[in-house]
Amino acid sequence: MKVEECRVAVADLTEGMYVCRLDRQWEGTPFPLQGVAIRSQADIDALARHCSWVYVDVLLGVAPAARAVGGAPGRAYAAHEIEALQHSRVYPELASFDAELPQARDAQAQAARLAGRILDDVREGRRISPEDVRGAVEPMVRSMVRNVDAFLWIDRLRTRGAYEYGHALNCSALAAAFGRHVGFPEPLLVDMASGALLLDIGKLQVAPELLARPGPLDAAEMGAVRAHVERALEVLDDSAAVPAHVREMIRTHHERIDGSGYPGGLEGERIPLLGRIAAVIDSYDAMTSDRPHRKAAGQHVALQELYRGRDRLYSAEVVEQFMQCMSVYPVGSLVELSSGEVAIVMAQNAARRLMPRVMLLTAPDKQPLRDFGTLDLMMQGDRDVAVRIAAPLPPGAYGLDPVELFL
Repeated sequence: MKVEECRVAVADLTEGMYVCRLDRQWEGTPFPLQGVAIRSQADIDALARHCSWVYVDVLLGVAPAARAVGGAPGRAYAAHEIEALQHSRVYPELASFDAELPQARDAQAQAARLAGRILDDVREGRRISPEDVRGAVEPMVRSMVRNVDAFLWIDRLRTRGAYEYGHALNCSALAAAFGRHVGFPEPLLVDMASGALLLDIGKLQVAPELLARPGPLDAAEMGAVRAHVERALEVLDDSAAVPAHVREMIRTHHERIDGSGYPGGLEGERIPLLGRIAAVIDSYDAMTSDRPHRKAAGQHVALQELYRGRDRLYSAEVVEQFMQCMSVYPVGSLVELSSGEVAIVMAQNAARRLMPRVMLLTAPDKQPLRDFGTLDLMMQGDRDVAVRIAAPLPPGAYGLDPVELFL
């Protein structure tokens, strides 16, 4: 039988299309090997739980219409198109937190493996593989589209290695989460996650002793560090790994609203939207990570610092949206409950942001528990007295490291 295929993002499927191939093997999915006829939104939602991209047979079903935006991977968006794409999608929760955990774990493992390969290639002077970049971020985005908290939970609990690797993965996940929050279409989430993964690849070509210096740098040394942006662009130009709007995201992620950033000293809206977003994400993760010159700040402290920098260093609108995305108590935050127990935030309750689902780490006397139970603060079950979050805690409070506790 003759087949004419066209690659389509799952988000762009419409009724009447016929899916003849997935971006993964049919095995392990609930779909028949011969293909899927799209008859309703339920069919699209089912595919979205397993795929980011599919192939449709235009002889057996409706062909995709020509699209001005949201096309195939690698398409360059103009700045005004990206601005207009905000709030163009609403992402319902397609899988529960618990159901998504296995897929999130697999996606995070693949992202970590391929990110390591990408950064090692840059360090050794080899070209970046565009296939590795998309292979790292597409399963992550697919998981976060289904349930964003599950992936962020797995990511927060992974073992921390070298800063540059952790920073790349963290920024990539945060970019996808933020893009989902503001309603960008899924192909743009993939682009944002790709750009965020590569933000600091130029630092791999900067003398390591400068990056590890705990004290201040002189002007020449600071110039060498700041040159990492140009080094990154050279690497990208050599490999053609990203489309133009992602390149601009990387080029402008150290620009600041008041013009004090680099390399161009751009001000305000002269900084493209993806650059303004990347500036917030990059700074947030840097503040919440251990660095040679200081220990990691709590996530709530980093959010406060971003808020203080709005309209001066960072776009006020982006900061406010980012704070909404992360919520009052971001996933992975240590908190003290009104009962005296210490817990870590697992997932948000969209209807009641002050009442997330948490995992209990200690008894009221702060002694670590042998078995970690979960508690949904919005539905507290058989507790006689309602429990609330009394205060956020800094990383490592009471000697607790969730990663070391094998959560």
